[in-house]
Amino acid sequence: MRGAKRPKIKRLSELSAVIVGGTSGIGLAAAEALIRAGVPRLRLVGRNPERAAAAVDHLRRFKGEAEIAALLADCADPKAAKDMAETALAGMGGIDLLVCSPGGNNLPELLFRQPIAQINRTLMEDMAPTLNACRAVLPAMMEGGGGCILNLASDAAKVATPGESVIGAVMAGIVQFTRGLAIEGKRNGIRANAITPSLVEGTALTDRLMAEGTFSKKLFEKARPLADLGPTTAEDLAELIVFLAGPGAAKITGQAISVNGGISAA
Repeated sequence: MRGAKRPKIKRLSELSAVIVGGTSGIGLAAAEALIRAGVPRLRLVGRNPERAAAAVDHLRRFKGEAEIAALLADCADPKAAKDMAETALAGMGGIDLLVCSPGGNNLPELLFRQPIAQINRTLMEDMAPTLNACRAVLPAMMEGGGGCILNLASDAAKVATPGESVIGAVMAGIVQFTRGLAIEGKRNGIRANAITPSLVEGTALTDRLMAEGTFSKKLFEKARPLADLGPTTAEDLAELIVFLAGPGAAKITGQAISVNGGISAA
């Protein structure tokens, strides 16, 4: 709206952050980077209690003054996502940053080889947690006068690849959802961006891709040498998350940013 007052963009040292999928992989790397950057309050959302406890212990080794806790929730369940957001809000007094990195559970496979029932399972497991978590935190962000949402997707959203027809549809859905959210949220000072990596070294999913799936192993063995700038790591993505969460990215919203080391110009 012309003439409207622009929202105040908080410094990293003022943020209350929720990280869905924050107990391992990219989410845990993001939590570590945010703490190092001065974020004072974090809630890590995961499904496995042992992994959640280990993540909190890991972060407390260098947390400084940061307040860290884990919340157990499967955000594929709408009620669990809503309860998670309400608990995080009650514990931190606000939610300024949401990072959704729930992780994918499904390996690439040619469509004709996939059981037809697997399509719905992939949609539910890989897309629903992000959509539900974003919807769940919106009231808190609107009440607080703004916020930042960062959704992890994949370059499969942009580049058609054999074996990723369903996964690509899911990732494209997350990207387009994020863009729509950005357009809706800007009036309330809410920014939303998607981050789309390709192969991320050192994560549990990549280990599975290379070990379990004959098709996926061949696929990513071909892609890996194309990353002439170096393989992407969870720490690379974490650094981008820190930037996008901060005031330096105050005008960036509705974008899908690739981090892939040169595998493609997605």
